[in-house]
Amino acid sequence: MTVQTSPDLSARRAAAIAKGVGVTTQIYAERAENAEIWDKNGTRYIDFAAGIAVVNTGHRHPRVIEAVKAQLDAFTHTCHQVVPYENYVILAERLNAAVPGDFAKKTIFATTGAEAVENAIKIARHYTGRAGIVAFAGGFHGRTFMGMTLTGKVQPYKAGFGPMMNDVWHLPFPCPLHGVTGEDAVAALERLFKADIEPARVAAIIVEPVQGEGGFYPVPEGFMRKLREIADKNGIVLIADEVQTGFARTGKLFAMEHHGVAADITTMAKGLGGGFPISAVTGRADIMDSPNPGGLGGTYAGAPIAVAAAHAVLDVIEDEQLCARAERLGARLKQRLAALQDSVPEIIDIRGPGFMNAVEFNVAGSDTPNPEMTNRVREEALKRGLILLTCGVYGNVIRFLAPLTIQDAVFDEALDILEASILAAKG
Repeated sequence: MTVQTSPDLSARRAAAIAKGVGVTTQIYAERAENAEIWDKNGTRYIDFAAGIAVVNTGHRHPRVIEAVKAQLDAFTHTCHQVVPYENYVILAERLNAAVPGDFAKKTIFATTGAEAVENAIKIARHYTGRAGIVAFAGGFHGRTFMGMTLTGKVQPYKAGFGPMMNDVWHLPFPCPLHGVTGEDAVAALERLFKADIEPARVAAIIVEPVQGEGGFYPVPEGFMRKLREIADKNGIVLIADEVQTGFARTGKLFAMEHHGVAADITTMAKGLGGGFPISAVTGRADIMDSPNPGGLGGTYAGAPIAVAAAHAVLDVIEDEQLCARAERLGARLKQRLAALQDSVPEIIDIRGPGFMNAVEFNVAGSDTPNPEMTNRVREEALKRGLILLTCGVYGNVIRFLAPLTIQDAVFDEALDILEASILAAKG
């Protein structure tokens, strides 16, 4: 298959759009359906990116589109803070019931994942009267100033943007593959409390149950329970950033369900809207109620069209049993990758719960990350019509984020392309 790019559009894009807005491909989408995208030349691609875990229910799921069309015929915007609407209230009720935690909850809506994180930090600081925030190396929490301060990856997110926000501290993320155990990370937190900031000044600890941009590393067994104990002991708010892990991607509606403990605050976005921009913060009612009226909100926060889409997404996840499907798809993908390990020694790890999976490459027989081969795999797959994303601090991880609704035949085709691409990239 020969990939057809759009040189004229690429040149126009470069002339019109700031170079800081990077792109992974030169595919210019014309239409999309479920797990497939067609560009302006009519070339078809299988989408293993899903808009970075946004269309978990597939591009243009009929029920999502139907819900959006119905809302378009009613009204498109009032600003909930001015003229509220029932669907916003019902969606908050649904999330309050669905987010892990056996306690009373309340919810606010925003537009992006970064906004959700910003609001979670605001709420935690207001509730505790403290300023300190603990985050993790390799984590990603957005591109706003607080978001990139929390993010534990310099390139490309922090470089050149000047001083970060105050009172944010980073710990090593527990990743046994790279020599950091859960015990090591806990010990680092205890050293932080002794050397840099006393726990009485810490408002919140924020953590991704599975790191996204950082490399798709899941929190190891028992670590989240330990964080919960430390947070409870010291009056610290525990925030789970579920922006990328949420909405059936890991085989559960929320990844925290794998850990047997609940966060005080959960941030979410991406998969909630099925392609329409919406984010949410759900947490303990007493914490969420701390800020005064007017302290939270936004002009487009919980926009009616996105709220309608979110209701349809939740219905689809339940009715089509997408949590169970994520487990099946992920198992098939990991089995196919594992079958390559004998012939491709560059593969050092295959991981991830549900269908939030990744494969990591090193130089064969060494501990040296191999971003060159990783990128060759991505490029080879693109030539064959499969869109892949890389991630990781060293750029040596390919992450798999296909829609959970991908048809079996299309999924099998994608696995064949992936295998051929890895073998071709190996040389």
